[in-house]
Amino acid sequence: MDSASVLFVKAILFVKAMGFGLAVAAPVGPMAVLCMRRTLVQGWRHGLATGLGIAVGDGLYALVAALGLASVSAFVFAYEKPLHAAAGLFLLYLGVKTFLARGADADAPARPVSGTPRGHFASAVLLTLTNPPTIIMFAAIFAALAPASGFEPSAAALTVGGVMAGSMLWWVLLTAVVMAFRHAIGPRVRRWIDRIAGAALAVFGLAELRRAL
Repeated sequence: MDSASVLFVKAILFVKAMGFGLAVAAPVGPMAVLCMRRTLVQGWRHGLATGLGIAVGDGLYALVAALGLASVSAFVFAYEKPLHAAAGLFLLYLGVKTFLARGADADAPARPVSGTPRGHFASAVLLTLTNPPTIIMFAAIFAALAPASGFEPSAAALTVGGVMAGSMLWWVLLTAVVMAFRHAIGPRVRRWIDRIAGAALAVFGLAELRRAL
């Protein structure tokens, strides 16, 4: 196979991996609620930081699946219940905090609201990593994408990069949509959004705690 054909095959692999990454990120869940709420209240930097953290978490799990790190997978599944408990407690805390928040004016600086982009990035990575079944999902994705001869290191790296790129593409689009409507939302609507988002996060947190039992 000549170099042009190799590049074409790798480009197709990257695009397919992007599609899978986009599909994994797109369903509405606690991380989507968190990203939208942070974008709405604190601005696009905080929303993108949250999305980047989720994409990095997805990429790390994709890397584990690509490399077939059985010891890492075994460790994560051995502590699956504590991880779900930690995620549940944190989501419950965020839900209550969001529900009771007073909100902020769209044109006001984000200083009154706690959290920094760096902190939101870190919390998003940790929350994403508290979902061990994600490894199984990415293992299935890699099984579907793997060529008959198996993954070589460059192909595995392209697949992981594609998954992260697809995931990040979704969070960029979501942040852009929220920002487009951010300044059109009044304080009263914003308070109701806080209540709905807080209740949703709390429900997701309780679901995680139930999985930890």
